[in-house]
Amino acid sequence: MKTDKYDFTSCYDNYNFSQYDEEHDDNDDEFYSDCEPNIFQETYKDILIVFLEQYGIELPQPVFVRLPEPTKLLITRSKKERKTLPVTPKSIIFNKTNMSKHFDIEIDTAEIFKSAHDMGKVLNTDKACREHLEKLRWNGEPICPHCGSQRENHYRIKKRGEDKGYYKCKDCRLPFSVTIGTIFEKSTIPLDKWFRAIFKFTTNKKGMSSYELMRELGVTQKTAWFMLSRIRNAVRMRDDFEFDGITQVDETYVGGKNKNRSKGKKVDNTQGRSTKTKTPVFGMLNNGLVYTQVVKNTKGKTLQGIIDDKVKKGSTVVSDGWRGYRGLEKKYSHEVIKHNLGYFKKGSYHTNGIEGFWGLLKRGIVGIYHFTSDKHLHRYCDEFAYRYNIRKMSVGEQFNFTLINCDERLSYKELIA
Repeated sequence: MKTDKYDFTSCYDNYNFSQYDEEHDDNDDEFYSDCEPNIFQETYKDILIVFLEQYGIELPQPVFVRLPEPTKLLITRSKKERKTLPVTPKSIIFNKTNMSKHFDIEIDTAEIFKSAHDMGKVLNTDKACREHLEKLRWNGEPICPHCGSQRENHYRIKKRGEDKGYYKCKDCRLPFSVTIGTIFEKSTIPLDKWFRAIFKFTTNKKGMSSYELMRELGVTQKTAWFMLSRIRNAVRMRDDFEFDGITQVDETYVGGKNKNRSKGKKVDNTQGRSTKTKTPVFGMLNNGLVYTQVVKNTKGKTLQGIIDDKVKKGSTVVSDGWRGYRGLEKKYSHEVIKHNLGYFKKGSYHTNGIEGFWGLLKRGIVGIYHFTSDKHLHRYCDEFAYRYNIRKMSVGEQFNFTLINCDERLSYKELIA
């Protein structure tokens, strides 16, 4: 059903009130022609008058009352033309992620902090954090995540006389705030703790464990792990892209070595590329940007399927001598670095960049997290890839950039499902 919003101003412009004067005239009889009593109402009125005259009660004289203009406007409109209060159309599915951001968003619309100490001095209250987030996401013009309306004069809503950052859309009349559609939505954790966790997450090169964050913020380990998992989910690579130019490709295996296990936990035949206790991860590096994906195996069908999807045809692909890359020369300019023969560079081609990233990933898992399950390994890979891709920004720019990207909420049920 098509719905229409009620707007008094626009209705006044299109409606003619000149036919109604301040004094009561004959035209008013036509105005109320539909309200005249029928024969039954007249009979009841006559009986009531006779009854009151027997007891000497005088009937009050009718007084003409002119209705207020908005009410008069509603009464005089026919049923077909009468407008209803705004209702959000059920047939439209709004994307809160896209609608709640300013189209021309920039990192420097809000203050850029030089250190965690500077950030803590300024963003130490929930109000200060909320205003900082509003500057980043809205740039001074609140955007309704329900209908996408962007204007400076949305209604402000106060709760118990206190302004807590809630708005009411002037178009769809639905309440909203800057946290809707973000990882902060419906969270009981204060924004200042969220901001400290995000700053630590983005600036620590090898990550931050949930136990360390627990001691830093004064929350439980379960809460700290959930916060970090939400941040990892928000910063993952979500855009569709295509690498062009020189792309380094390589694969690695994440999992403990057999020699480091106790006697009762050792597993036979797990050396090399065995997937009994290790999980393969495929990665690509192009122009300083890295992309990772957890895979089931390292066969040519698996690896080349990802390359075909993410690398432009005809560009240069550099890999080692693993047999899973055989056949790439049909679609790409394929350069092979034969590590088994002791070669690590072929002219200007090498795979040292992607292998350096694997070193960061494994040092972070071994030194900070100690263990990652197969179920959540892809989130940790996304975390290290994100930090690697923004490494050339200053710490303040990394913090603001992460706040902008924290726009996909992950529930705990979805996380542990």
